This record gives sequence, structure tokens and C-alpha cells, in this order.
Amino acid sequence: MSEHPETVDRNEVDDQSVERALRVGLDEFELDDEDVSLLEREGEPDADGEQTGPVPVVAIIGRPNVGKSTLVNRILGRREAVVEDVPGVTRDRVAYDAEWTGTRFTLVDTGGWEVDATGIHLRVAEQAEIAIELADVVMFVVDATVGATDTDDAVVKLLRRSGKPVILVANKVDDQRAEADAAMLWSFGLGQPWPVSALHGRGSGDVLDAVLEVLPTFSAVGDAYARGGPRRVALVGRPNVGKSSLLNRLAGEDRVVVDKVAGTTRDPVDELIELGGKTWRFVDTAGIRRRVHQTRGADFYASLRTQTALEKAEVAVVLIDAEEAIAEQDIRVVQQVVDAGRALVVAYNKWDTLDEERRSYLEREIEKELVQIPWAPRVNISALTGRHMDRLVPALEIALASWDTRVSTGRLNAFLGTVTAANPHPVRSGKQPRILFATQASTRPPRFVIFASGFLEAGYRRFIERRLREEFGFEGTPIEVSVRVREKRRKK
Repeated sequence: MSEHPETVDRNEVDDQSVERALRVGLDEFELDDEDVSLLEREGEPDADGEQTGPVPVVAIIGRPNVGKSTLVNRILGRREAVVEDVPGVTRDRVAYDAEWTGTRFTLVDTGGWEVDATGIHLRVAEQAEIAIELADVVMFVVDATVGATDTDDAVVKLLRRSGKPVILVANKVDDQRAEADAAMLWSFGLGQPWPVSALHGRGSGDVLDAVLEVLPTFSAVGDAYARGGPRRVALVGRPNVGKSSLLNRLAGEDRVVVDKVAGTTRDPVDELIELGGKTWRFVDTAGIRRRVHQTRGADFYASLRTQTALEKAEVAVVLIDAEEAIAEQDIRVVQQVVDAGRALVVAYNKWDTLDEERRSYLEREIEKELVQIPWAPRVNISALTGRHMDRLVPALEIALASWDTRVSTGRLNAFLGTVTAANPHPVRSGKQPRILFATQASTRPPRFVIFASGFLEAGYRRFIERRLREEFGFEGTPIEVSVRVREKRRKK
């Protein structure tokens, strides 16, 4: 039975009273600038939360093979867009969340713009033109070693018609000698050409500073690339556990096809899949192909694919082959998900093939080997037959809801006050550290900061984490609890 509204209101008032009292008490302790900043921004939306307006959009355009995707990776600080020394690898508009010196924006990578394009290349050119219309600022990338071409001239005319602010990027300027090539691009009449080496990072900070000078606070084109879209799910696990089979089973015959040409989707981006009445964006690690030196072994290769998928995802489904003993590599993949701070669901594949003896052994293995994640939702499935696929979506939704959960400061401190009164920290060397104040610094995953009068032992921190889970759930998400030890101010 739900609580009476008056009781709920009274509890909230009591929680706020506790918070105010503890906050006043905190003033007696030495706090550094970071502490003060954390306490001042309490209750504000997270950096990845809601804004008061749409994030501005920066589109990167240019003809094929001038280094647009390399520049995207340089700005993002990681290999996200696929790069090959072949024109036309990027074919669609692909949007990424980017940030420079604290300013967030949406970065849009586009296919190469060609004059008189036909077939799929015409569609690529159309996507680039749409990107210009849906951008607040355009980064026009030109290969400085080649100089201005007829296609570049045509793009310039298109940009002038659009009326959008344009930052001219002279790419492939790897050293000072090549800067003369960049200077030739003043002839476009688009203002200063910024010499950059996207491959080596030379000049990339300067050009981003130039972008920020013309970037509006909020987008004038609205939520063209809304971030409230499909939740992003990574399918991870050691090789041959059935990730591709699971993806095929989930996708069925309704997989999104951009074009009839084979290999149209080159970026290891995603599959949009309808499940449980919602659209989900599945990141398939099987699609990520990187050349890794063979001597480093299959473990390193699998680890690299997993890390890349996790960077793109919000929640991970760790697939484990239930027919085989849980391996060290399975444990390593689980730990990667936890370390990356992603929500987690564990799926045991080929469950329908197990006899009673193997199921009994598996339960013992789970208890022993995966003891660090008792909080992760578990689904027993068969990618081959589709058994229990309907249980996957509820598990994903639970994990994501926990990942997004925020506990009010008043409630958090009232709860910790009750817990520590009943179970105080052990006395060590004649002193008993106490919790002064606590706040949730962020979500995705939930991160808590505890101010204490002394060092809290690892065992007591684990106890606090366990009690937080018991009280507030957090099923399917790692949570982080950090402690800041602060001493009392010395009386003057």
C-alpha cells in the first residue's frame, strides 16, 4: 500500500532538515575549491542530462578522402569513425557528442560531396547538403596538398548560399613547410584557412577555438540530432559466444538497409531494432574490425573490440556460453563493463541445451566467479531458438533506469545517518571516523561523494555501498562511492 501524501511530505521535510543541519556542520571543516564547487552545483542536471536548449551542431563536409573522419576522431579523442585510405568509406550522416574546453556540441560526419554524382554517390551528396541545412556551423575540409578543385569550388558556392558560418580547414598540413599550401586557400573567400594535420593533431586545438567563436549557445536548427533517441546497447562477450547469432535473432528480417549496394554500412555503428514496442540501437562488437598485431593474441583483440563498443553504449549485454565453464575472459569482459561505468545485463546463451547437472554446476560457477556483480539482472536465453528473448527488454529497462537514478541529498543523508547510527565505523587508534555529509555527484552511473572526518576502511565502504543498493535498488548499474577526508578548521 502506498504512503499517504501527508506522510511523504513530512518525510521530505525531515530529510531536508537533516541535510541543512549536516551542511551547517560541514562549515566547520576545511573544504577545498573542488569540494565547494561540488556542493554548489548540487541538484543541477548532469553534464549528460537535460539542457535548457538544443546543443549546437557542427557539420564536417568536403569532397571524398580529404580526412573528414580522421578529423572527427581527432576532435572526439578516440577512434569512432571508420577511416580507410579509400574514398567514400563514410556514406551517411553520423552524429557524435563532442566537447571542447567545456562546450558541448553535436559533431556530424558526412560522406564526401561530389559534383555530378550518380547512384549511391548522389545520395551521399544529398546527405551532405542536408547536413549543411541542419548545422549551426560548418567545417569545410580541404586537402591542402591537392589544393582547390572544381568540386571544392562547387561546395564553396553551396556554403555561400546557405549563409552558415564556415570554418575553412586546410588538412594534411603535417609540418611548417606545408603551410604555404594552406595559404593558397585564401582564394576561396571564406576567410582564414586553418592549417591542420588531423592525423597528427597539429593545429586541431586552434581550429576548434575558431569554431567556438562562432558557435551559438543553443542550436538554431532545433533538435535535428536529438539525443533522446534509441537507447544504445552493446553486445559484448568473448569470441564465439553467439553475439552475432543473438543480433540476427533480434533483428529478424527487419534490419535497416541504407542501400542495396553490399557493404553500405562501413562504420561499426549500430543496428536499429524494434523490441518490446521500442526502437533500440544495438552496437555489435562483431562488426568492429581492427588490425591488431597478432603477437598480442586474441585476448587483446577481443578486449579492444569490447572497449570500443562500450564507449558507444549506455548498457551492455554480456553474453556467456552456458554450455562452457565461465572463463577468465568472461570475467574480464564483465569487469570492463563495470570499469566503463555502463549499465549491465548478463545473458546466458544456449540455456535450452543444458541438462540438470550442467545447470547445477553453472549456478555454482556464477556464485564463485561473478561474485562482484550480484546486482546485475540475468536472463537465460537461446539465440538460436529465440527462447526467452522477451525477458531481455525488461532487464535492459531496469538496468537503464537504475543507471539514471538520482537520490536527493536530503534523503541520502537521512538514510546514511540512520545506517551509521546503527552500524558506526570501528574505532581505530583511539579515533572513530564519522560521515559528515554525502551527495550524489552524478548519474550514468550513480556516483556518490562522502565527506568524512577520517579514513573509512574498504570493508566499511563496501558495507555503505551494499546498504545503498538495498535501500535504493540500483539493479543493473555499477555505483561509485568515493570518500573525501576533511579536517576541522583551526581556530584563529
